[in-house]
Amino acid sequence: MSILPCMKKRKPPLPLGRSIFQKHTPPIQQNYQALLESCLKNKCLFTDDDFPAHISSIGTGALLKKLPRNLQWKRPHALHKSPVFYAANRKQLDLCQGLVENCWFLAALEALTFHQDILAAVVPQNQSFERKYAGIFHFRFWHFGEWVDVVVDDLLPVNEVGELVFVSSVYKNVFWGALLEKAYAKLYGSYEDLQIGQVSEALVDFTGGVNTRIKLAEASPDLWDILTRATYSRSLMGCHTRLGVYFPSVSLPCIQTTKVLKNGLVAGHAYTVTGIRKVTCQYGPENLVRLRNPWGKIEWKGDWSDSSYKWELLSPKEKILLRKNKEDGEFWMSLQDFKIHFVDLMICKLTPDLMSQEDGKKWMYSLKSGRWVKGSTAGGSLGFFNGNFWMNPQYWLNVLPVEDSKKSLNSCNVVISLMQKHSSKHRNRAPHLFIGFLLYKNTFLFSFFPKQYQESNRKLPPAFFTRHQPVNKHQVFLDEREVTHDFHLEPGVYVIVPSTLGPQQESEFILRVFSRKHVLREMGGNTSFTLSKEIVDRYEGKIWEDFFTKHFEQNPEINAVQLQKILNNISWRNFQSFHLNFSLDSCQGILALLDLNATGTLSIQEFRVLWKRLLFYLEVFQKGDASRTGKLDLVELHAAVRETGISLSNEVCNLMAIRYGDPDLQISFESFVCFMLRVEIMGEAFRNLTQDGKGIYLQESEWMMMTLYS
Repeated sequence: MSILPCMKKRKPPLPLGRSIFQKHTPPIQQNYQALLESCLKNKCLFTDDDFPAHISSIGTGALLKKLPRNLQWKRPHALHKSPVFYAANRKQLDLCQGLVENCWFLAALEALTFHQDILAAVVPQNQSFERKYAGIFHFRFWHFGEWVDVVVDDLLPVNEVGELVFVSSVYKNVFWGALLEKAYAKLYGSYEDLQIGQVSEALVDFTGGVNTRIKLAEASPDLWDILTRATYSRSLMGCHTRLGVYFPSVSLPCIQTTKVLKNGLVAGHAYTVTGIRKVTCQYGPENLVRLRNPWGKIEWKGDWSDSSYKWELLSPKEKILLRKNKEDGEFWMSLQDFKIHFVDLMICKLTPDLMSQEDGKKWMYSLKSGRWVKGSTAGGSLGFFNGNFWMNPQYWLNVLPVEDSKKSLNSCNVVISLMQKHSSKHRNRAPHLFIGFLLYKNTFLFSFFPKQYQESNRKLPPAFFTRHQPVNKHQVFLDEREVTHDFHLEPGVYVIVPSTLGPQQESEFILRVFSRKHVLREMGGNTSFTLSKEIVDRYEGKIWEDFFTKHFEQNPEINAVQLQKILNNISWRNFQSFHLNFSLDSCQGILALLDLNATGTLSIQEFRVLWKRLLFYLEVFQKGDASRTGKLDLVELHAAVRETGISLSNEVCNLMAIRYGDPDLQISFESFVCFMLRVEIMGEAFRNLTQDGKGIYLQESEWMMMTLYS
């Protein structure tokens, strides 16, 4: 039996023989805190000798030709009178791509900004250009199985007029994106090593999560449900367009030749998925997807674009709050157009339950490191079968049933990920090998081998692979860093065999297995089991998702009375000593703000938006309520508003305290929710309507809609 991979023919394999194995070069480890304290003590600014302000840090290839003639390296204080590390207004996607063609990196980074806690893990927030400033910054990335801290100085490459040549912010005094890009370039060798990549790679590097790739042309009918679950859970999403015929007549200041199609999309380009929305048109509902071009400009020109006639089919309020008529790179399009014009959708999730229909909350994962070595464990794939496939590393996997999941008794969701490590210090100097893995089922193992052979932990011999078919019969080998597959398996014993496409191809790799419950060990070597770790999602929203789904199955739309009943019957984690009491008036106000199509009810999609905001407001409120009274005074209210990333004048804040507070101007959590929802939604409406950032023009119907329903 032979399994032929779907790849072009390669040269004949090299003869068996041993060679010196070239190991992956680990990143340089520097102690950020020690370096910071040393610089502060010596009153000097940090200069990074390991990634110097020199042309060698940029690269040696084509990128050099794009650089300005008089390239300089300057610190942010030399570029702006008041540099800021991270922007206070977290709602703006403020990064723009520079000369490096790393749209994949920017698309992933912008997806990260929708999850402030994950972003804070990658970009430590206690850094600034004022307090304890010493010209040194650090960032954290998940790098082949472990989190590494990358230290950089703040010398950034600029042109002769002091403009950043690589990643920049639309706010010229904000520098976190440029510094993070420098740290990522250091991790992978140089800026030029970021020229080629995939959104999925950066998503994993930012989270350590697991990827799901959906071929949009072959997407299942439940694609909208998958997008919905991903949007309202802890997932990051990116996508890319197909290659196509283009006209190079449109140019950007930071990009010499663009590949802009007539429909406004860029061919072979990565985008961030920033949201979804089901809207109610005059002819019925339509599913929309919102995307952003990392360039910060050049948008889709078809249906539901900024200038599309389709917006006139919506209610005035829905149009105002969704349509953003400005060239900022962000746009809406229908789900149908999304499937036609984009090739792949990449979803990275911290827990792999996006595609799973199992009950239960806990997920476990195991990680094993391995290597393919010539003459020893580099057997190649079955497609090149010459009796050496069995030489590849083999892993014994026992998938166990979960007691708290009725659906998992006969079928368990198991995600297996294989990731190859590049041997060079520079990410793009050595091309990826074609890699994949085969999975064999327990029934074959038990029928083929006696019990004593199984217990000896020896590797399966060549004869086994000539007689039995794997579970994944149509395995395709990919020349990508990571190959991930989702399986629905019966509980029992399996064997995983990772391999390269051709024999005698060397590389290190890591194998990750995610499931509700399992045991993993390597065969033929160390007989110790790999300790499985529990993946914990601390967000309360995940706990209640099943409850909400079941409730909305009975009531597809809820009114203010039903909303009040739900909110007042939830056991709020951080308010156990206080009884929350959302009044009917509060719930009617909340419903009016979020009910964009003016039906007088909330759909589950609109409720998910509310629930996500409630959890965020709860976290901010608890942090601001230092006295633990269950209320915020005026000073605490000002601090809480700043914590949300919104800038309000003292006058507006005081006015809202009078409107929503008690006679002593104390704000309860319920009032804080109504207050913040109004501020956020009215702010969003202004940003969508303004053309100059200073004022707006409204028709009478639009003015009445905004005043009566807000």
